[in-house]
Amino acid sequence: MSARGEHFTGKLIKMVTIRAIADSDHAELRGLFGRACADAPSAALWGHEESEAAIYLDPYLSAHPGSLFVAVADGELVGYLAGCLDSSTIPSESKRMEQAIRTHRLVFRPRPAAFFARAMVDLVVAAARREPTAGGFDDVRWPAHLHINMAPTARGTGAAAELMARWFDRLRETGTPGCHLQTLVENTRAVRFFERMGFVRHGATPLVPGTRKGGRRLHQQTMVWNP
Repeated sequence: MSARGEHFTGKLIKMVTIRAIADSDHAELRGLFGRACADAPSAALWGHEESEAAIYLDPYLSAHPGSLFVAVADGELVGYLAGCLDSSTIPSESKRMEQAIRTHRLVFRPRPAAFFARAMVDLVVAAARREPTAGGFDDVRWPAHLHINMAPTARGTGAAAELMARWFDRLRETGTPGCHLQTLVENTRAVRFFERMGFVRHGATPLVPGTRKGGRRLHQQTMVWNP
């Protein structure tokens, strides 16, 4: 599959090709992970790329390489989609986060430590106000999930839509009943994109403890899709 389009952020992209991940892509993919997350609304969580990749990228490379697709332009990776057909086959996000905190000793690093302190304050305040906070998603109607990231140079080229189309093909081929994802309410561009792809908003929009954008608190948006 390929996506045609033009987007200028220092260079022009005319053709983007979508293909399955290859072993030789792994190192470049880690670099793309950092570039694509750098301007995210959550400002990349606690700002420690290696530990964040251990949560949101590495488990998919090791356990579900058949559900990981990349967008390539001019011989370079410019986007990827990491999918999982059955979310029960990998540790939950909270467990992956706990492991990353221990492995990388994040509580002893200034920026992550500040993030966790802010998150604890948010949790205490939310509990006092009886407000819900963000968590995982477990529903047999939508067992699959995905993460998608694009380099700034590939945004507006149609590549993200082509990655999603490739993922939908895999869901249909495997007979997967449905898929979910979790993004941020405040990431309005992402929410609109997923709605164009056929996802619908689902459930409440609880606070994501610790996350900020421009000093504003951020909220979780769960979205679901059926074949």
